[in-house]
Amino acid sequence: MLHAQSFPSTAAPPRRASPRAGFALSIVVAALGASLLVTAWLLHRAGLHVALWSRSNLPFALAGVCLFGLRSGMVPRRWRHADGLRDGAGYYAVFTLIALTGAVASYPLAALTQGYADATLHRADVALGFDWLGWYRTVAAHRPLQWLGVAAYESIYLTPALLLGWFAAHGQRIAAHRFLASFWLAAVLTLALFTQMPAIGPLSYLWRGAVDYMPVSETWQSNLIPALRARTVHVIDLGALRGLVSAPSFHAAAGTLYLRTIWRTPPLRRLGWLVAAMLLATPVEGTHYLTDMLIGAVVALVAAQIVDACLPEVRT
Repeated sequence: MLHAQSFPSTAAPPRRASPRAGFALSIVVAALGASLLVTAWLLHRAGLHVALWSRSNLPFALAGVCLFGLRSGMVPRRWRHADGLRDGAGYYAVFTLIALTGAVASYPLAALTQGYADATLHRADVALGFDWLGWYRTVAAHRPLQWLGVAAYESIYLTPALLLGWFAAHGQRIAAHRFLASFWLAAVLTLALFTQMPAIGPLSYLWRGAVDYMPVSETWQSNLIPALRARTVHVIDLGALRGLVSAPSFHAAAGTLYLRTIWRTPPLRRLGWLVAAMLLATPVEGTHYLTDMLIGAVVALVAAQIVDACLPEVRT
């Protein structure tokens, strides 16, 4: 009787992309460096600075040390998962830097804006037949919808963690670079459009009286944007960043990119349900107009098309 171990395994390990695949390191560094320089210039113009030594920054510092260690040779190269860990550390570091820089940049940009676009955005919602108040009242009346909505809305960082982890484990460097570049460009376009359509969001604009249910995003736009414009806020705490961008909705932009990436990666398509839940939760938990979300989706598609033109299509 023959035993299975009598035959040598013919299964090949996942083929890793060449270290030179995707964008060159110089391009990545230049893009991130330019983002940091522009953000620093905007902070100076708005009279703001980041509290770098705040205790709330400790988790970011610890994460940075761990990621740097993984990238700089902490993991023995002979270990079969070494390349995946190093790639994953790099991907997570770039994603975190993009997210933090974009969130910080929204503060000085908000300080430099004028007026609000809520009336226009609400009229567009009415023309589309979207009843934000009705949607909100439904959620406010059902506690399970609130729990599910919060969990789904906060998954905006879980989904990319799973995507980038899978790309790192399977050596899909070009797919990871495509996703990260699209995320970066979508953030840049979102912030640029935000300066033309600042808004306080439908909860602050439409609701009157005591708030029946306070979403995750609360009413930070209506509180912080006027304070930033009046120059009464001078310090930004990375551990207490608040979402100030109503239109375009970056949750919608991110969700669109997630769905597009998931569709191109068949083993991950079941994550589509999580992204769909996040998008359904966004109008209430993110206090977004439907129009915000549609604009965000268009921003994501434009960013993805531009990046696709720069990187070849690779089937994974």
